[in-house]
Amino acid sequence: MAVTILRDVLVQYYRFSLYNSPFDAHDEGCAIDLYPDGDRAPSPVAGEVLDTKTVQAPPKAYAAEHDHLILVDTGDTVARLLHVDPAVEPGETVAVGDDLGELVRAGFFAPWVPNHIHLGFRAPDANPYRASGSLPVDVAVDVTPLSWDGTGTVVDGGETWVRLDEPAHPAPGESFVGIANDVDGDESGVLDGGLPHYSGGGLLASGGTAAAAIAGTRVGTADGRTVAWDDLTVLANGEPITGIALFCGRERFGAKLVGEGIDLAVGDEVQVTIEWATTGDEASL
Repeated sequence: MAVTILRDVLVQYYRFSLYNSPFDAHDEGCAIDLYPDGDRAPSPVAGEVLDTKTVQAPPKAYAAEHDHLILVDTGDTVARLLHVDPAVEPGETVAVGDDLGELVRAGFFAPWVPNHIHLGFRAPDANPYRASGSLPVDVAVDVTPLSWDGTGTVVDGGETWVRLDEPAHPAPGESFVGIANDVDGDESGVLDGGLPHYSGGGLLASGGTAAAAIAGTRVGTADGRTVAWDDLTVLANGEPITGIALFCGRERFGAKLVGEGIDLAVGDEVQVTIEWATTGDEASL
C-alpha cells in the first residue's frame, strides 16, 4: 500500500524530495520532505490531530535544541509530520493548507538543508511514534527531466552550499522539474537524493531503467525507483565536495552543490566531474 500525494497538495511547496535524506524513514521513498516558502508550515494532510510531541534533537550550533512530532489521523492512515513547532492541539481538525505552526530548523538537518516539513504515513494499527515501517509515498505529478552537462555559474549560496544557474527551469512556478537520469541520451526520469553523501537515492518517473547517470556519466544502479550510488567523489573545478543535492523543484531551480566550507562564490563558473574510488578514473558530466 502506497500513499499518493496529489498535485493540489504539492503545489503549496517550491520543492519536494523523497530520497534526499540520511534517515531510515526515507528508505525506499517511505517519506517525503516538503519545502514551503516562509516560516510557516501549510498542512499537506487533512484530518484530526491525534497528538503532538516534543523530542530532543541532535546538538548542532546552527539548529534548535528540540524538534516536534505532529500525528494526524487522515482516515486511512496516520500522518507523521516533523520539523514544525505545532500551533495545533490534539482533537483539532485540520484541512490541507491550514497553518500547522512555525518551521523548526532541527539538529536532524545537515547545514545545507533548508527548513521543511517531513511527512510520512503509518497504517492505522501500527505504532505511530515509530518511523521505520512507514508506507511508501508516491507523487501524482509529472516531473520534467532537465538535461545538465555539469556546468553552470554560481547564482546563490552560503558557507555550505551553492546553486548554479543550470539546468534552468523552463517555466518557473508552473511545473516540477529535476535533473534528468540521462543514460546515453535517454532521459528516463529524474534523480533524487544526496549524491553520494547519503547512502542511496531515487529515480522518479522512469521507464524502468536499471542505470542511473547524469549526462551519460554513470552514478549508480536502480532497483525499481531506489538507487544505490556508485563509490564515487564529486568534484567542482577539480576540488572534492560533499556532493550534489538532487530534488524536484517548481522554481529557483539549478544544480545544488553542497559541502562544508565549499569554496565557490556567486559569479564563479563551475565544471562538475565524477571520480570513481575503485579505479581512480575521472569523467566530466
